[in-house]
Amino acid sequence: MSYTDTFIKIAEDCPSAGEVPPQKPKPTKAQIEFALLIQAPYSLDHKALTHAVHKAPKGQDALGFDAFHSKGQPCLRASPLTKRYGWGAHYNAEGRIAIYAAGSREYVDICASAGKTLLAMRNKRK
Repeated sequence: MSYTDTFIKIAEDCPSAGEVPPQKPKPTKAQIEFALLIQAPYSLDHKALTHAVHKAPKGQDALGFDAFHSKGQPCLRASPLTKRYGWGAHYNAEGRIAIYAAGSREYVDICASAGKTLLAMRNKRK
């Protein structure tokens, strides 16, 4: 899935706002995504981000880019950043991604100006 000019708002049942994913001995998906997106906003598109997370050290061989993307990968609506840690994800006109802490002025501004807004997936079923 590749979005453009779209903002993914935090999940309705997200318990926090703009929390940095906690450090763990083995890097989590949330830690890796956060580090990549906070250090270089709008430098990665969805495919580059998901492949970079996949390539991160996991004690196994990483698939090549084309092999990895031969089957679909979940979008940031399913990411722990948008579901649990309170970070909205903005895809710009070129489909490149940046994250914004919920409750921040930037979050509100991007949410208001994005062409399309979507909610992150809920953590629990209703």
